[in-house]
Amino acid sequence: MTAAEPFADNPADAAFDLTIQPDGWLPLQAGVLHHPSPNHDQRPNSEDPYLLVIHNISLPPGVFQGDAIIDFFQNRLDLSADPWFENIRDLRVSAHFLIRRDGVIVQFVPTLLRAWHAGISSFEGRERCNDFSIGIELEGTDTLAYTDAQYARLGALAAAIRVRHPIRAVQGHEHIAPGRKTDPGLAFDWKRFGQGQN
Repeated sequence: MTAAEPFADNPADAAFDLTIQPDGWLPLQAGVLHHPSPNHDQRPNSEDPYLLVIHNISLPPGVFQGDAIIDFFQNRLDLSADPWFENIRDLRVSAHFLIRRDGVIVQFVPTLLRAWHAGISSFEGRERCNDFSIGIELEGTDTLAYTDAQYARLGALAAAIRVRHPIRAVQGHEHIAPGRKTDPGLAFDWKRFGQGQN
């Protein structure tokens, strides 16, 4: 289930080569974990995704420790662990990837399949963005700066996804679900992310 040892030193400085395999999974390696989520299904007509959606998540909000996010995406969150978890009791969601504060990437769903990350959404007049997108969660909040390690891993991951799939746009969850979602928020530096792309 798990892969690899965490980064020994600063993950932002570690060499990191990512490739999406033909089956839609990243190979297990240092800094990459697999935790398959049941919250996915087939893409309509096996469509090749062309949109990348960036989100943020922390559970409970503002807490960056433990495995609550992983447990949530696997439908095994201990609701008694924090009173706030009652707010998400009935949700069944996932994303393709999570990038933790230290830069470790956790993959939940292969990119070939539809993860349940966008909800009610639209892009260029087309609804149901889950059908044609790949979702990346950053461990964070709308207002707290993301880490150097996260930007480094996000750049590497986005580049790998672009090699495997015909990605032609990147949006925040806030852009495809305006008024309903606010992530990745003002804390996300779009210019810095853009400079990290190959």
